[in-house]
Amino acid sequence: MIIVDNEHVELTTPYGPMRTHIVRPAAPGRYPGIVFYSEIFQITAPIRRTAALLAGHGYIVAMPEIYHEFEPAGTVLAYDQAGSDRGNNWKTTKELASYDADARAVLDYLKSRPDCTGKLGALGICIGGHLAFRAAMNPDVLGTACFYATDIHKGGLAKGMADDSLLRAKDIHGELLMMWGRQDPHIPTEGRMKVLARLNELGIRLNWHEVNGAHAFMRDEGLRYDPELAFSLYQLVFNFFHRKLAEGDLPVATAGSTETRH
Repeated sequence: MIIVDNEHVELTTPYGPMRTHIVRPAAPGRYPGIVFYSEIFQITAPIRRTAALLAGHGYIVAMPEIYHEFEPAGTVLAYDQAGSDRGNNWKTTKELASYDADARAVLDYLKSRPDCTGKLGALGICIGGHLAFRAAMNPDVLGTACFYATDIHKGGLAKGMADDSLLRAKDIHGELLMMWGRQDPHIPTEGRMKVLARLNELGIRLNWHEVNGAHAFMRDEGLRYDPELAFSLYQLVFNFFHRKLAEGDLPVATAGSTETRH
């Protein structure tokens, strides 16, 4: 499927305007929407390529600039120590309420688009995995995929480094696809097991995958990239969103019957 990837919109949030990058199929029609959260470096080339993969499978993908309060619109942080330090600083400077307001703004925007079916999902990588996890707390998010979501296990997101993500996991009503690297030092075994125990305690619909990969093994730049793992997990993501967001999952009343089928 041919895609278009040169659109962006400025969304209004209580914490200032937020540039949001849009990638969607070129073919006319209505498509499900996915809010896609980047790493701490914002909308880098690897993030755009991932968005293109999603859009090519039939989705409108919206990528918000997560640090819009602090950086000029269009800012991309470099994959180096300075960029990492800057992104990590903003991560714990931003208000938790701002992260949540950003999610609601993007979801509302996607639903308002005439080319969107109104069926919504969320995806995120690294800090983006944590933000997608929080986006899943919105009742209109049907499916959420998180790649090595940082800080959920220790409540380390946002100003004060005391987020309530594990507590508020009870607000997740859609289905989760959680993917982790076993050699990721940012999310050790005990951290992953803490998240898993909480989700099992709540009985959340959950798909859980651990692979032998380091942090950032999905990013197609740098020494930690593992293309074999990346493409195997992308297939899980495509299948997951197709199952959760495709129009075929809508209830349909059968002719001559009061029975409703899916």
